[in-house]
Amino acid sequence: MTIAAAVTAPTTSPVHVAPRHAAPAVQPRAAPRREPSPLNPNTPAQALRSAASAPPSSSAAADGARAHIANLDKVLGKPPRPASHAAAAARQEQEQDGEQEPLSVRHGLLNALNLSFFVPMPGMRARTAADEHMSPRSLMHMQQLLSADSPRASPRSTIAPRWQSLHGEGGWAGLLDPLDSDLRRELLRYGDFVQAAYQAFHSLPTASARHRGLMLPDRSYRPTRSLFATSALSMPPWAKRPNTPEWLTQQSNWIGYVAVCESEREVARMGRRDIAIVLRGTATCLEWAENLRASLVPLDGESSDGAEAGAEEPKVARGFLSLYKTAGEKVKSLSEEVMDEVRRLMEKYKGEELSITVVGHSLGAALALLVADEVATSIPDAPPVAVVSFGGPKVGNAAFVDRLSSSGKVNVLRIVNAGDMVTKVPGVAPRLPHKKEQYQHVGAELRIDSKNSPCLRPDAGPACRHDLEAYLHLIDGFTGTGRPFRHDARRSVIRLLQLQRGNVKKEYVNRARELGVDPAAPADAGRSMAYGNCAVASPSS
Repeated sequence: MTIAAAVTAPTTSPVHVAPRHAAPAVQPRAAPRREPSPLNPNTPAQALRSAASAPPSSSAAADGARAHIANLDKVLGKPPRPASHAAAAARQEQEQDGEQEPLSVRHGLLNALNLSFFVPMPGMRARTAADEHMSPRSLMHMQQLLSADSPRASPRSTIAPRWQSLHGEGGWAGLLDPLDSDLRRELLRYGDFVQAAYQAFHSLPTASARHRGLMLPDRSYRPTRSLFATSALSMPPWAKRPNTPEWLTQQSNWIGYVAVCESEREVARMGRRDIAIVLRGTATCLEWAENLRASLVPLDGESSDGAEAGAEEPKVARGFLSLYKTAGEKVKSLSEEVMDEVRRLMEKYKGEELSITVVGHSLGAALALLVADEVATSIPDAPPVAVVSFGGPKVGNAAFVDRLSSSGKVNVLRIVNAGDMVTKVPGVAPRLPHKKEQYQHVGAELRIDSKNSPCLRPDAGPACRHDLEAYLHLIDGFTGTGRPFRHDARRSVIRLLQLQRGNVKKEYVNRARELGVDPAAPADAGRSMAYGNCAVASPSS
């Protein structure tokens, strides 16, 4: 039969056409076989080995892995990488993971000042690839934190009905573990006040400057007075070097400021007008020398060797008391400056609900206890006083602790990072050859740990464990003992990266470079904090 005949020939059997509304038959298909992904940290090692030993059925597995990596790069905002470069990058990462960081880099001068060379420090081991491990969820959170140019503060809620409990009434019972969200925000704000003090000092450390630029992270507060601390010691001529900056060896140095909340809206939100006394940590040679004067002396400054004094007399470290009570050539003592300003502000805002918050880091935390004690004992009608201590050392003996606790006006909250050696010193003060007096901590404790951070190495050195920005980063993510780091932590890690680059995981360092952040650049408070500008006159003006 010809082709034309075959086409034109009538069919012998009728053709049944399915109705248009009928759905086509769906053929069941087998469930796809899912291979375990090496990028999933929860995948058991046995599953990966069995998958690797199985014979490949096709190139679909390799294509799927490449697609998985491409999707992850899209989430992280990375540019696509050629296949030829992927193997080279993997080899380079393996070589970097195998390298050991020299101890001279990890434990330098700052760590020596933190006693790492005198006391065996935890984490003095070679870093391994396990220290760099991060889950995909942490990688996505890293993208959010590094893309923020300033810390995104948590939403403010009205705390007027409960400000007394947040300010320490009741010893912060039930607010620390788990950490109350309102208390977290208050602690971060006061911590940023101390960061502003550090930035103001290092930007213009000389006490003879006419004005000192001070940038506060909270514009509702206005600084009202500069504070100076004077050491009773002096640098011997033989110890001075020609190129040593003058401020590093001079006796009087700017150490903090007093600020008051002047925003009526913020006063209404907080339920009272807050007076903040902010003190930075150790920065000069003479301040370090005062820190080492660990003998206990009475608060009046006159040491008594009589047996009747014993441990019942309130005593504090000689070096801390020296910095607090000594007056300089052009400045009053820190004690006089603080008391005069507190009395002036109390008179100015007489009749209002007031509170005093003394906040400090390291040395500043020790001086904060002396400030709180003098306010409670020398001002009869003083408002409630709260001390927020970031990484503070021990200050006095048991009698000094009882004196603060029994005053009824002072509440102390100590924030301690596990492994921070500064919080453990001094331990014993040599007083007499046959007798030693013990130092004791005072107040409630909020304990955090660098190992809970998703971006800090678990073997972070002692300098990182004492760093104030590391404290604030950990507070922002702390939810409770044994609980994971807060997944919605909002504080930017750019400043932490610039200050503690060697203790930050490499994923953060590499991602920061891709976003245009130079981890090696000096920390810039103007970029990492939202400040308002103001100036505080120095005594020489």
